[in-house]
Amino acid sequence: MADTDRGLTAVAIAPDVGAAIVGADGRVEAFGPREAAQRLTAIEAAGVRWAWWNKDTCAELASMEIEPSKCWDLSAVHRLLVGGWRSGPERVWASALGLDTSTIPTLQPVDLFTQAIDAGDVEDPVGPDGHLRPEWVQGGWSESLDRLVRWAGLVADVQRAQSSQLAARRRGESDAALRHRHQTALSESAAEIVCTELEVHGLPFDRTVGERLVAGFVGRRPVDAADERVVLGELDAPVLAHLPAGAAVDLRSPDQVRSLLRRAGIEVPDTRAWRLEALRSEHPVVDALLTWRRAERIRTTFGYPWMDDNVGADGRLRGRWSGSDGAAGRMTATAGLHNMPSEMRPAVAAEPGHVLVRADLGQIEPRVLAAVSGDERLAAATQDDDMYAPVAQRLRVEREIAKVAVLGAMYGQTTGRGAEALRGLEREYPVAMGHLRSADEAAQGGHDLWTYGGRRIRMSGNLVEGMSDGDARSRAAARGRYGRNAIVQGAAAEFFKTWAVLVRLRSRPFGARIVLCLHDELVVHTRADVADEVRDVVDACLQEAAVRWAPPADSPVRFVADTSVIERWSQAK
Repeated sequence: MADTDRGLTAVAIAPDVGAAIVGADGRVEAFGPREAAQRLTAIEAAGVRWAWWNKDTCAELASMEIEPSKCWDLSAVHRLLVGGWRSGPERVWASALGLDTSTIPTLQPVDLFTQAIDAGDVEDPVGPDGHLRPEWVQGGWSESLDRLVRWAGLVADVQRAQSSQLAARRRGESDAALRHRHQTALSESAAEIVCTELEVHGLPFDRTVGERLVAGFVGRRPVDAADERVVLGELDAPVLAHLPAGAAVDLRSPDQVRSLLRRAGIEVPDTRAWRLEALRSEHPVVDALLTWRRAERIRTTFGYPWMDDNVGADGRLRGRWSGSDGAAGRMTATAGLHNMPSEMRPAVAAEPGHVLVRADLGQIEPRVLAAVSGDERLAAATQDDDMYAPVAQRLRVEREIAKVAVLGAMYGQTTGRGAEALRGLEREYPVAMGHLRSADEAAQGGHDLWTYGGRRIRMSGNLVEGMSDGDARSRAAARGRYGRNAIVQGAAAEFFKTWAVLVRLRSRPFGARIVLCLHDELVVHTRADVADEVRDVVDACLQEAAVRWAPPADSPVRFVADTSVIERWSQAK
């Protein structure tokens, strides 16, 4: 067992039943609901690393006002090892023990067409087939203290199996890569703690400002269904004013919108925003329609019902968070937390006496490419605050062309403005371009990929039999584009989460909390009187993350962030 696992303690919690733990030394304890909080608090204070099935257990600890410092999240490690996003206990168990996941049992009602199967001792969480019993997975584990003990014991079993899988050396893999994969498992697990705290504490939201912003786009709040029809009519009126009197068009129907445009002499195959943007000067109705669409998006996605559903009485906006989207491993959130339009950002505001420390990673994906590929020339470019400037100088092109070329290389875009510069990238940065090309070729061939941190990116299940040659080539090319981007984006996600978990730990003495993780952007809520200290912590953690994630001896890449202290999210540059 690795040094980091010696203090590992498997835990299972059911609020009305109690809690059970299994220590690394095999020690088993069970506590009733009255003593669970006190005992678990004492265990946390001893500096253990918790192990649990998923972050639901972390949420139970949070309900007891226990903030775990570190953990081993079986679900997060499973997604790292196996790829994809499905990570229920039944699948985690099957993968850890090498069982066929296609044979995982499900609960089936006994009726005229089915019959009960002898499943052995139902008090055993594992059935005769070796899989977890579905009734246990669906909540049976929480019915008694004895079952909690068994469930925690399974956590310990799976953790040991996962630890062994992480330590299994792939062909040609170095000791450093093995250590890095284990470290990634720990940071991915800790990211689930960050996700739990984001759910529990939420994002500070000024509802008064939010209501005013929505009203500015869609009008007043309707009082009932009839009044809502009146408000919608007022919203639609500026667009419909361009029609002849008495003409009716449903602006929420793409076909009818095309008909509207046709009456204005504009023929389009579809009504996508990018297509209409190019036609603004053709007729005033186009500008009115685009303005209406922006308001309609606010109304349907970030309007009054959205605030009612997601903003609590405490002025916090909450959604569900996941540490991995299952593809390249980026953090995801519901309730619009990851796609809130800029128009609504003034409503995200620090509470009285507090501020927001906001940090946005600069050019993270090309810097990550320099690190994971080991391209010394590209690494040298990262020493500049704007790494596209030295790249442009080397390619003898304008900065914007160099940027398009670098991004195009990572996304598989080989035509357009950056095509000629892309050939220059092949010449000037052959190591980085070779890294991307290898991923592209492997993905086209249906071979799985692994990120720098060891996350599996499944490509082998994307081959389809019976396609025409043209369709097969098109599908292969799409796999290649996805593969070359996923190895960079996935590594960038791992770097970001390493940074975030460090910020969480290092800022705790100041009472600060991460309240938003948005792709490459981190927002921390803190008292105003310690804002400068927290800002320094955020910047210091970035440098610490760079050392932990990509040791300078291996890749002297410089990572940068734009960090500022603001009162409202909209004040960020």
